[in-house]
Amino acid sequence: MLIIPAIDLKDGKCVRLSQGEMDQATVYSQDPVEVARRWQSLGARRLHIVDLDGAVAGRPANRDVVESICSAVPMEVELGGGIRTMTTIEAYLEVGVDYIILGTAAIKDPQFREESCKQFPGKIIIGIDARDGMVSVQGWTETTAVRAVDFAGQLDSTAVSAIIHTDISRDGMLTGPNIESTAELAQAVPIPVITSGGVSRIEDIHNLLTVEDKGIMGVIIGRALYTGDVDLKECIELTEGKAKR
Repeated sequence: MLIIPAIDLKDGKCVRLSQGEMDQATVYSQDPVEVARRWQSLGARRLHIVDLDGAVAGRPANRDVVESICSAVPMEVELGGGIRTMTTIEAYLEVGVDYIILGTAAIKDPQFREESCKQFPGKIIIGIDARDGMVSVQGWTETTAVRAVDFAGQLDSTAVSAIIHTDISRDGMLTGPNIESTAELAQAVPIPVITSGGVSRIEDIHNLLTVEDKGIMGVIIGRALYTGDVDLKECIELTEGKAKR
């Protein structure tokens, strides 16, 4: 199971939100590139980046920072936030992004989702952000009437690289991940699932490992890394079998 540190970008800074509220942002670093270097030095193999401004605006807002991060660190980068056109996808892939995360666009524009998967095979991840089990879009500002599990079932398992499942109620709250809902989603589809939201201690990684065989390929960790509640190197060693479980 991959341990994936998160960098959320707002106004060019590295921040974390509480339950997806843009006005509840805590700035953890003025230099996201240096943060990326730190996570890479501790053994991370993939980095999760979200352009928060872009997610709300519907277009890229921190592209220069993303490009700088890709140039600075030799690890996989997955990116989401404000990606609504094929041109944007192509531009990000050209500067070194490895995987494009489609959230709002994947839900509101199925044709765009299908064309993206076809034109960029193996490069598209679908982000399913859920509040109380219902899909949320537009940077978590709008909750739909679509169940997360139902939407996941509509995806083409041969075209989508992975699903990132975020429980908004847990995100940034350090209350532990919603293991039950993540496992339910992973079992419902043949697409690898990455869980996000709520990791607050090393025990959360232990618990996720017990359901890894349900189809969970990774976990994204954000605030807990920045507060020091979770040690990235320790988590990576645990998932790689280098530490006692």
